[in-house]
Amino acid sequence: MIYLDNNATTKIDEEVLAFALPFLTTNFANASSTHRFGLVANEAVKNARKQVCTLLNCEPNEIVFTSGATEAINLVIKGLQSVPNRKHIITVQTEHTAVLDTCVYMESIGYEVTYLPVQRSGLLDLGLLKEHITENTLLVCVMFANNEIGTIQPIKQIADLAHEKGAYFFTDATQAVGKIPVKVNDLGVDFLAFSGHKLHAPKGIGALYVRAQAGRKAHLTPLQHGGGHEKGLRSGTLNVFGIVGLGQACEVAQKNMEKNTTKIAEMRDFLEKELLKIENTFVNGNIENRLPNTTNICFEGADSEAIILGLEDIAVSNGSACTSMKIEPSHVLKAIGLTDEQAFQSIRLSLSKHNTMEEMKIAAEKITKLVRELREML
Repeated sequence: MIYLDNNATTKIDEEVLAFALPFLTTNFANASSTHRFGLVANEAVKNARKQVCTLLNCEPNEIVFTSGATEAINLVIKGLQSVPNRKHIITVQTEHTAVLDTCVYMESIGYEVTYLPVQRSGLLDLGLLKEHITENTLLVCVMFANNEIGTIQPIKQIADLAHEKGAYFFTDATQAVGKIPVKVNDLGVDFLAFSGHKLHAPKGIGALYVRAQAGRKAHLTPLQHGGGHEKGLRSGTLNVFGIVGLGQACEVAQKNMEKNTTKIAEMRDFLEKELLKIENTFVNGNIENRLPNTTNICFEGADSEAIILGLEDIAVSNGSACTSMKIEPSHVLKAIGLTDEQAFQSIRLSLSKHNTMEEMKIAAEKITKLVRELREML
């Protein structure tokens, strides 16, 4: 299989698996237990927290381990209900459904939510954002890098605009962390969420950054109560295997980021260039400011589902894996101006460090042949 769906999930690194596996087998103790075996697990969690912090440039007490970004998103958006006199949330139409659905819930309990449009590139218009932030705005929530088209938003500028009106700023950085530099202090974000399985860590683990700096410190109400784990924000027995795996994946990502980014971007650019040789094709979104591993291409006259099924031994996607069961056009592609027909004729190709240039050549050849065959069938 040639796997080109890494924005959906990644293969766990062998180094990460080897490092974390003992915490399922020999060092399986509860990290909250006070005996020697529990203390070993607790030290492993502390080390992993430091590894995550090194990647994000923050302090250990600012990291909350979760089951993934979806939980972290819910914890932030719902957890800010205790903040008085602010009942307005601003987000973007191209956000992940984890954000959009949570915002719909917030509307149901009395909050006003503004869903801002984006430009054809997928970028948010900062002037439009500034117009909508008011003294009543509680939270501005904008994805760091889009999961379908890869567009990277100007996060620091957005955070600054939110803070000018006293609002918090939260970014879902699931697709960015481990692929490009994400330094929370430089960016000025108040909250940041990501999932481990997008950067070669296990599934079922993620982290939430919660700023502790004086003046911007946020007080969240937890979603679940119990033993007071994770500073009371996320009660429940710690997933030591997942946490250790996430920490190690963060360390590996930081160590090899520059090399991997160059390699992956070269492969993506080659594949994209070859596919754009097919007549009536175009790239969706911003080609200047995007993730190095992602391209989303519209093949007019060829149904994306038929492409996915026809490739057989090449894994690609026609949108977010979290919404793949819905038979409707991508809300991201619709938001950047594509017609329903064009959205249904677009596929996302997302690479990782495990891909090779030889795979890109094979994929380009097979996709080109299949697209032309599908068009001939019309």
